[in-house]
Amino acid sequence: MLIAAIPDQRARHDNHGECLSDARRRLTNATFAEAVRAMAGRLAAVGIGPGSVVATMLPNCVELVVTMFAAWRIRAAVTPINPALTVDEAAHQVADSRARAIVADADAALKLGDAVPIIPVDEVLEVSGHGDVSATVEPDDTALIIYTNGSTGRPKGVMLDHANLAATTQMIIASLELTSADRCLLVLPLFHVNSIMVSVVGPLAAGGSSVIADRFDPATFWRYVERVRPTYFSAAPTIYAILSAQPADVPDTSSLRYVVCGAAPMPAELIDRFEKRFGIPIVEGYGLSECTAICTGNPPQGLRKPGTVGLPLPGTEVAVVDEVDEPVRAGERGEVVVRGPNVMRGYRGMPEETARTLRGGWLHTGDIGRFDVDGYLVLVDRSKDLIIRGDENISPKEIENVLHRHPAVLEVAVVGRPSLVYGEEPVAFVSLQPGRKAEPDELVAHCRQSLAHFKVPRAVFIEDALPKNAVGKIAKPVLNERTRLSASG
Repeated sequence: MLIAAIPDQRARHDNHGECLSDARRRLTNATFAEAVRAMAGRLAAVGIGPGSVVATMLPNCVELVVTMFAAWRIRAAVTPINPALTVDEAAHQVADSRARAIVADADAALKLGDAVPIIPVDEVLEVSGHGDVSATVEPDDTALIIYTNGSTGRPKGVMLDHANLAATTQMIIASLELTSADRCLLVLPLFHVNSIMVSVVGPLAAGGSSVIADRFDPATFWRYVERVRPTYFSAAPTIYAILSAQPADVPDTSSLRYVVCGAAPMPAELIDRFEKRFGIPIVEGYGLSECTAICTGNPPQGLRKPGTVGLPLPGTEVAVVDEVDEPVRAGERGEVVVRGPNVMRGYRGMPEETARTLRGGWLHTGDIGRFDVDGYLVLVDRSKDLIIRGDENISPKEIENVLHRHPAVLEVAVVGRPSLVYGEEPVAFVSLQPGRKAEPDELVAHCRQSLAHFKVPRAVFIEDALPKNAVGKIAKPVLNERTRLSASG
């Protein structure tokens, strides 16, 4: 399967078939292919070619998808930037990825300045004046550079090649049983690989279509579903929790075969509540950017087990290992590791981190899990520091680094506090320099200057001293327990 060839293949098969749409425009197979060819020429005209990187900083829209396929057509890679990032955060991704051009709207252009050529989003769908440009894509050509927050601070660029995308697309089509009759409603943001693969590339490769929602609005969501008639959508637990908490109504969900959850573990109680209210099965899976979004899943047909993230997908291996990377006995806890054609090439510019994460030929996820008696994976815990707020991964270290820049701060620890809406939200515990003063609101405002809104601590607690373990390190488990107890109380 050649992902870059999808637009041309679809146009040859069914020129007038429905392909891709958002709130402003609708593209048939023919107009999608035409737009991709024209945008490929536009990119080539500004010096983009094999091995180059194109950045996008856009909200969910047709133009973002067209740009991706246009870049792939000429053997360039794409790095999608979260539009909510600050100037400094966006600049880091542009510099680290070595992007040579950025497709952006007016708001993003103000943040990005003129360090890299900017192609206005309004020019993406201009189909005149650009000749057809293409190149023979190789399986090991980089296709995506996805930046993911980890426990080490600055986001890391996950490099995924065309072989990764092709293998994962086949897994998605097989595991979700996608056909040309499927229509996906894209809900999650397109700077996540989950959205790119599960909600766009997967259905388009299967011959189906994708409808791009501008944003999630719980008040109008079901009316939108009734109007566009998707057969599935993929969302985070936060969205399912919000929908379940809305005033009682009886929407028409008859077009939906199932819905997908894979952005974060979903409580079995929430799955049960949602399924009973709306009559739609939830297919829960598991994956990371480092394995091109997905490696396990509950089957749409057959045994679905709430509280698990399903079975390893065909073509990928998933194991649970101990501290020395030896497999544990069935039912025992250990680190989840993954091996297969969906596993990344590595982290951009981070050979030591790549070697550590991919040691022994396995992707070490940092997540703790076990297999149940039926071989379904149960996630017991996540990487010990990472905070998952809705569908956003937040690095505590990144927030801690910002707080440490405040002159009054002596020590700081950021942990996740349970949230009914978002699953988790960051909170900070801070001790101050002797003789210095700072108020919680002042420290929150300090964070807002450097961090995107979803990373800003929702509370700052000033402590006389932070708890330490036997070797003098800050004891985050103690703080995690405090936040858990305060949330439950």
